[in-house]
Amino acid sequence: MRDHLTPQERHRAREAAVQMLYQWEVGHGEPADVPANYWMLDHAGAAASPPLRALADGLALGTIGRVKDIDPLIVASADNWRLERMAVIDRVILRLAVYELQSAEGAPHAVVIDEALELARTFSTEDAVRFVNGVLDAVWRRLETATGGPAAPAE
Repeated sequence: MRDHLTPQERHRAREAAVQMLYQWEVGHGEPADVPANYWMLDHAGAAASPPLRALADGLALGTIGRVKDIDPLIVASADNWRLERMAVIDRVILRLAVYELQSAEGAPHAVVIDEALELARTFSTEDAVRFVNGVLDAVWRRLETATGGPAAPAE
């Protein structure tokens, strides 16, 4: 996932990925159609560079492809919360962040969590920011314990 994008462009790619995941979640469409449908509807997408689009598409499709592995980790880390009771936007932000935390070429965990908090601030509520932070901290601790502390490359 390493690219020559600025941190701001990577943030924009994550925003696009969250929006793709949201559309997929509520629309129940085919995963392979998600990126094309998103970019067709996103007027700013025409200005998005090919590397930004590729990163966004890869994040969304990678998350969708691993959702069956990601969801149990979220549920195990979200005290007394069932996945289906979470707000859709919070759930997709968590899924994207967990995908990145598990990705061998992902950003450092602190960056992933900070980005998820920014996405929650943008698309959800202040309560969601605290919720996302708590769940992702618990997910990271579980991942760190399970793997002996994965090292992520610097962003």
